[in-house]
Amino acid sequence: MGRIVLERGREKSLLRRHPWVFSGAVGAVHGAPGPGETVEVVAANGLVLGRGAFSPRSQIAVRMWSFDPDEAIDGAFFRRRIERALATREPVPPDEEPAGRRLVNAESDGLPGVVVDRYGPFLVCQLLSAGAERFREEIVAALGDLLSPAGVYERSDGEGREKEGLASATGLLAGEEPPERVEIREGPCRFRVDVRAGHKTGFYLDQRENRALVARYAAGARVLNAFAYTGGFGLAAQAAGAAAVTHIESSAALLDEIRTNAEASGLGPPGGSAAEYVEGNVFSILRAFRAEERRFDLVVLDPPKFAESRSRVEAAARGYKDINLLACQLLAPGGLLATFSCSGVLEAALFGKIVADAALDAGRDGRILRRFNQAPDHPVALAFPEGRYLKGLLCRVW
Repeated sequence: MGRIVLERGREKSLLRRHPWVFSGAVGAVHGAPGPGETVEVVAANGLVLGRGAFSPRSQIAVRMWSFDPDEAIDGAFFRRRIERALATREPVPPDEEPAGRRLVNAESDGLPGVVVDRYGPFLVCQLLSAGAERFREEIVAALGDLLSPAGVYERSDGEGREKEGLASATGLLAGEEPPERVEIREGPCRFRVDVRAGHKTGFYLDQRENRALVARYAAGARVLNAFAYTGGFGLAAQAAGAAAVTHIESSAALLDEIRTNAEASGLGPPGGSAAEYVEGNVFSILRAFRAEERRFDLVVLDPPKFAESRSRVEAAARGYKDINLLACQLLAPGGLLATFSCSGVLEAALFGKIVADAALDAGRDGRILRRFNQAPDHPVALAFPEGRYLKGLLCRVW
């Protein structure tokens, strides 16, 4: 086994069980370990801190598997960790099947770089680190033994792979090929998920509780669902009795998916009086709506990640400010703004300040009614605050 010796004083985060060792903290590498190989991590004073996966191409040189210096990293290890992850999740009620859920949430479940999502009888995996890549067979075998899925499909096509020096990898790992669309149920709505090419692993599972919470305020409201994707927030609002829902998406194909999901959910025929489908750039369309003096009672902003790294935070802040200012200008007095950021590098306090400044510049007064987080099946380890990436606010705007 290779050995990583840290610079003096750089063991403090590991003693607090943070799972990352950055390359700048490495003092010496002994044994010429290859990408993904298990290494022993040792403090400068000789204290053995645990075992992790070595990644020579990444700024994160080691991702810790275990802080027990004697724990073997093998098939049995991955089975135990997946069992523990499953035990922390609440059972899915029978009336919510077929369900979409996250089963393994990477570092926060003690498996850095390993994400496993369930869509009905199928599992979709992301193996995003060198260590996860090295142990792919053991991980897939444990999933098969513990869950007996119809099939296991890989979606390791995120930018994390590139940072680890790994090529994208997609395709069937075990069992049956998933169909073109896998249907899941969320509350009163049904969604047909594209696990092969959809965003993330096919669906934004992390917003499940937030969609239900926002829908509570939708009855009788004129709702604007910006960055609609496949309709999650808008369809939940329509099912809750919204007077009208306007979906904005840049993709005509995704707008067609929303129509199909609406039909599958029993929400009326495509293009019905309660639904409007607008294709185009959200920023431009919001400006056009402002010029038309359109007003909404509930605006949902759930944009894609604006900041991939800390160097992009300033530019991302301008983007968030712009869309939130426009949303405030479009809200009727006393209307509700549900606004989100999934940029992990953008801190919650800064996001709150951006929204406050947007309301101020719009000449509006606001109150925070609720703070949003990611769904409970996307847990955050106490020692890994970076695991909390999704943040949001529900504001009453006057």
